[in-house]
Amino acid sequence: MKLAILSSMFALSVVTSGLAAAYEQGDIVIRGGATTVAPDESTSTIMAGGTDLGVDLTIDSNTQLGLNIAYFLTDRINLELLVATPFKHDVDFGVADPLGTGNQLGEVTHLPPTLTVNYYFNDSASVLQPYVGAGVNYTFIYDEEFTGANREAGLSDLSLDNSVGLSAQIGLDVMLADNWHINTSVRWIDIDTEASFKVGEASGQVSSIEIDPWVYTLSLGYTF
Repeated sequence: MKLAILSSMFALSVVTSGLAAAYEQGDIVIRGGATTVAPDESTSTIMAGGTDLGVDLTIDSNTQLGLNIAYFLTDRINLELLVATPFKHDVDFGVADPLGTGNQLGEVTHLPPTLTVNYYFNDSASVLQPYVGAGVNYTFIYDEEFTGANREAGLSDLSLDNSVGLSAQIGLDVMLADNWHINTSVRWIDIDTEASFKVGEASGQVSSIEIDPWVYTLSLGYTF
């Protein structure tokens, strides 16, 4: 029995000795993986030619390659920049086919770089490294376009404003050997915009679009 216990303790020490310490001041962390932007949107109704159409909008989710880089200001605090390949979202009418052109109004593409300050709770000896963070986001919105059916119906010149807002996140790093780790995080980002467009020669708008997405990430990271 004693021999079995000693053998188990020795095996455990070998396994844990291969795990790198978590983080120290000056460390640089780079991660890559899947990031999903899931809008929790609410919008005002669409105004077209001075008439309220009584229809709001919905925005679908999209998953892209998420990348981030973090620099540790102290052993427990880092500054992290989130970037990603462009997210593309379908924009749909809130009710079925109100204009007789199909349910989809159009699509938009955006980049949401987010700068966050994170605090890590555990010391560097822990395999599990939970953290919380808060920061600021700037969302670039571009390549806005209506579907072909809506363009044929006279809609054109769709434009959405860029957005600046706050963000918050919780996350967890699971430390592996040789400076590698697995990361998972959940963010909330305040993204507010408005849309303008043309209906023939008349102007149209959606004065309030609160996208406010939840952002889910699963990635693999390396510490330099």
